[in-house]
Amino acid sequence: MDNLLGQLNKQQRDAVEYINGPSLIIAGAGSGKTRVLTYKIAYLLQQGYHPQSILSLTFTNKAAREMKERIAELIGWQYARYLWMGTFHSVFSRILRTEAEKIGFTSNFTIFDSADSRNMIKTIIKQFQLDDKVYKPARVQGTISNAKNALISPQMYAQNKELVEYDSRSKMPVLKDIYREYNNRLKASNTMDFDDLLFYTNCLFRDHPDVLKSYQERFQFILVDEYQDTNFAQYLVVKQLADAHHRVCVVGDDAQSIYSFRGANIDNILKFKEVYAESRLFKLEQNYRSTQNIVNAANSLIRQNREQIQKTVFSENVEGERIEVSSSFSDFEEGVIVSNKIWDLRRDKKASYSDFVILYRTNAQSRIFEEALRKKNIPYRIYG
Repeated sequence: MDNLLGQLNKQQRDAVEYINGPSLIIAGAGSGKTRVLTYKIAYLLQQGYHPQSILSLTFTNKAAREMKERIAELIGWQYARYLWMGTFHSVFSRILRTEAEKIGFTSNFTIFDSADSRNMIKTIIKQFQLDDKVYKPARVQGTISNAKNALISPQMYAQNKELVEYDSRSKMPVLKDIYREYNNRLKASNTMDFDDLLFYTNCLFRDHPDVLKSYQERFQFILVDEYQDTNFAQYLVVKQLADAHHRVCVVGDDAQSIYSFRGANIDNILKFKEVYAESRLFKLEQNYRSTQNIVNAANSLIRQNREQIQKTVFSENVEGERIEVSSSFSDFEEGVIVSNKIWDLRRDKKASYSDFVILYRTNAQSRIFEEALRKKNIPYRIYG
């Protein structure tokens, strides 16, 4: 293991080797965050932790799969296979299937995906004879999702004067009834939606202290990836599990928090020290991925954040080309500028089409770029 740790820089190694209490690892972009998490788990196993006593929570199944494969390469699949590693939803669904009867479900409960949930909401809106132009299913679904992630039950929602008044001002006074009916139908059919997996895990631990204690004793070390994107329900269930021993390590970057519209609470990472007063802070500041110019530009923007955990990301890579910023009067002009730029670079620098990538924030924006590229006979492929 010493040979492996020798592949880490000092900041990475310090973060890996500290396992005596709570820790927050602030990982700038391209700073080797996944490597640190992987090595830390391998280090825990080397220090005598049983694989089944380690809980590692990620935000995507892909991230969990890749980490488990890397750990297997370091210490062997016979250990990696027994780790409790996965997304919040996959890990908590596993717990809920074991404890289902305690919360009024059976272990073979069905899990609705987003499309299933929206279809049920559409049906309820129709049966309530409501205007779906006012009670837009996507908006209703989002409101219910936010409520569950804030651990607000249908009963609590209906009793919350501020929420009810807001819905009335939004011309949706029946929303509280839709939420109640939606939840009743889910439970009657032994079904949970994705948000329920977090909601009911919190309820389980709150209402059954003996169950909470058993999982606190099982999970002797807890690691959480992308902590800046956790919501209240995720924060609270991690806190409940870690309260017994405080052996929790969270990794993230407050400068990369972009999911507040989905309920992510930046305070979870900014106020970690307040929750765990004895915690240690580690900063991974060397960027291995980008050129110096890109890192400097990012730092100049991050510096404007009012609330942040101070860090200075740096790169020892080449300086790289300067970043160009172009402004346009419309999305149509933007599409033309981009397609012309690709055409010019292909001609002047003999670049290949595969050298270019266009990034945009929403799927709807792709149409303008597609039209501009087709006019230039530039082939392209869209990724979700």
